Amino acid sequence: MGRKYFGTDGIRGLVNGGKLTPELALKVGMATGLSFKRGDYAHRVVIGKDTRRSGYMIENALTAGFTAVGMDVLLLGPMPTPAVAMLTRSMRADIGVMISASHNPFADNGIKLFRPDGYKLSDSSELEIEKLMDQDLGPRLARGQKIGRARRVEEARTRYVEYAKRTLHRDVDFTGLRVVIDCANGAAYKTAPEVFWELGAEVISIGVSPDGYNINEGCGSTEPALLIEKVKEVRADIGIALDGDADRVLIVDELGNVVDGDQLMAVIAQSWHEAGTLQGGGLVATVMSNLGLQRFLDNKGLSLERTRVGDRYVLEAMRGKGFNVGGEQSGHIILSDFTTTGDGLVAALQVLAVVKAEGRAVSEVCHKFEPVPQLLQNVRFQRGKPLEDKHIKQLIAASEARLGENGRLVIRESGTEPLIRVMGEGDDAGLVNEVVSEIVTAIAQVA
Repeated sequence: MGRKYFGTDGIRGLVNGGKLTPELALKVGMATGLSFKRGDYAHRVVIGKDTRRSGYMIENALTAGFTAVGMDVLLLGPMPTPAVAMLTRSMRADIGVMISASHNPFADNGIKLFRPDGYKLSDSSELEIEKLMDQDLGPRLARGQKIGRARRVEEARTRYVEYAKRTLHRDVDFTGLRVVIDCANGAAYKTAPEVFWELGAEVISIGVSPDGYNINEGCGSTEPALLIEKVKEVRADIGIALDGDADRVLIVDELGNVVDGDQLMAVIAQSWHEAGTLQGGGLVATVMSNLGLQRFLDNKGLSLERTRVGDRYVLEAMRGKGFNVGGEQSGHIILSDFTTTGDGLVAALQVLAVVKAEGRAVSEVCHKFEPVPQLLQNVRFQRGKPLEDKHIKQLIAASEARLGENGRLVIRESGTEPLIRVMGEGDDAGLVNEVVSEIVTAIAQVA
């Protein structure tokens, strides 16, 4: 069954320009609250958000919805997505809510929901909520003293800072390291610099002046140019780039080179393998991860379990097959010993701990393999199903045959934007470029 409101990562879209409106947020609050109200006790929900201006509007609408069905609301304020997941468990909430569109432009926003155990909702739970949203819920609203109340939780940030620090061994100390942290003017603009400073690092912060409109704008993990420039300017040991809701991270080494999620997963997996703490005999990544990562793991006697794109699918495979390291090339890294979702800050701490322990430059520690030439291009479309076109299917099949065993194609629709993503990789960079260009041109003509 198709979903009407939910996409691959909650509900996301242009605020007041489509389905994401105050009315929808109100319905989400009421329907989700009713779906998770079980038993006769004081139910509660925690709500965090990033720094988008529209967060105030959506927060108030969700609060109205939850309190209308008798749930108490704990407002966390600007808070990373993984912090909301952690606090949902820590504060014994029935539901966790993150208001964010992650790496999208400021005009977009979204609603992510977490279960009491801190994991994102299953497809069946989302379908149940959608069914309730389309019903008349008036007769089921709370009345009188049963209406919920809302309050702000001032200590939420401190709780998350301490939690993040405790993911490291107590002896880990970053004294002597100069760290530039780019918080994308987003949800971690207070928490991330605080964590690194308390662990002893010299911290230079950028992207920590949110105004409601500048989230992800020219900064953060999607646009690391400013971070690269700053790392070189101050001669930092490492640059760390988070995205708007801090569930993903990229690294910049001391030379100004960007280190993606594939390399970071390789660093952590090798370190944990040598320490005897890696579970599952390898790691989980998506079909977008570089062939070089797979070859690196093969050489270490470790496995790579691939999934479809989306951190929820990575996590499903990790839980189902006993892995404790997984993630995406984009920097969503899930370390299930500590988190129930991607956590950019916790992943960065693990990488920096390896750097400190080995006493070598980041450019050496974080270059575990030579990436296979890879090209990703996007094609925007307005309607229809271009990938179902007969000629497109024939071209893709012929292109896969040309790449053979030394390359791959991954072609898919984005789950968050009206885009078709065409990724090709292989040992022959020229052939990869030629194949991807032909497919992109053909899809653009159909689209």
